[in-house]
Amino acid sequence: MTLPVVALFNSKGGVGKTLLVYHLAWMYAELGVRVLAVDLDPQANLTTAFIEEDDLIALWPDEGHGPTVYGSIRPLLRGIGDVAAAPLIALDDQLALLPGDLALSQFEDEFSNQWLDCLEGKERAFRVISAFHRLIADGIRRCRADIALVDVGSNLGAINRAALVAATHVVVPLAPDLFSLQGLRNLGPTLRRWRGEWQARLPHNLDAELELPAGRMSPIGYVLQQHGVRRGQPVVAYRRWMQRIPPVYRKDVLDEGGEAPPIDDDPNCLAQLKHYRSLAPMALDARKPVFALKPADGAFGGHQKAVQHAHRDFAELATTIAERVGTNLRAASASA
Repeated sequence: MTLPVVALFNSKGGVGKTLLVYHLAWMYAELGVRVLAVDLDPQANLTTAFIEEDDLIALWPDEGHGPTVYGSIRPLLRGIGDVAAAPLIALDDQLALLPGDLALSQFEDEFSNQWLDCLEGKERAFRVISAFHRLIADGIRRCRADIALVDVGSNLGAINRAALVAATHVVVPLAPDLFSLQGLRNLGPTLRRWRGEWQARLPHNLDAELELPAGRMSPIGYVLQQHGVRRGQPVVAYRRWMQRIPPVYRKDVLDEGGEAPPIDDDPNCLAQLKHYRSLAPMALDARKPVFALKPADGAFGGHQKAVQHAHRDFAELATTIAERVGTNLRAASASA
């Protein structure tokens, strides 16, 4: 059985994508699920969220390249070898990180060129485009992960295309604004095009032993984040944009007709996460997820109630995603 590789993707930045991956990874670990967090965003923000600054120096040295995603695929991109072993960093008994690298952005054109060369049946082209998939698969095997969470960049470029081809499922983080709606209108058709183009390339692969991704990248829903709440309900300005999301997601991402339900009843809405305001910088300073903050971190009084709400919200979201991708949380936890 293919284990789920879940990419969190929105071509519009600033929607909390990386923090969502970070919090979900820690929540799965808390639930007893082995999880591999993968940083394929050339900005490498997920890596900086997990790793202390002093340790980042070893990952990103001034000279040469450290044990990162880029370091592993660099021989292949330079034409002097293939993908090296996944450079895993154990963050917890249940959580490992495949660290990113800002140097990855140098090879946008290479991924673009090799995508075209796949149609000519060139072996190296398929090795380059499948590099992320093979690196993730190696990481999953080595840390015995039950699920992989992948952070990707906020664009529709060639690196992201190779990263999404490696994904079995896609979750779309959104903010309640016009820009997120426009991003949805671009994202859906792009995913369908990439899926179709990859399927058209697969028959041209001549190496039957090369491990290639299926390129499913199936959308399983969206997560609405950072909306303000007053007396238990989103404020009016946000609510207006929130109600426009279900029909756009249904039409442009799922390519389905019919009338969409309100957002509170929309099965495609995986969660509505409110803005945790002062807890976010507190968690950043403590280098831990919002839901793990303690009084010693500064989360006193009313903050602790917000921490409890955050824990409930992320536990429910993690459970919902696991159900959508076919991960049995109880079985995964029992085997840990």
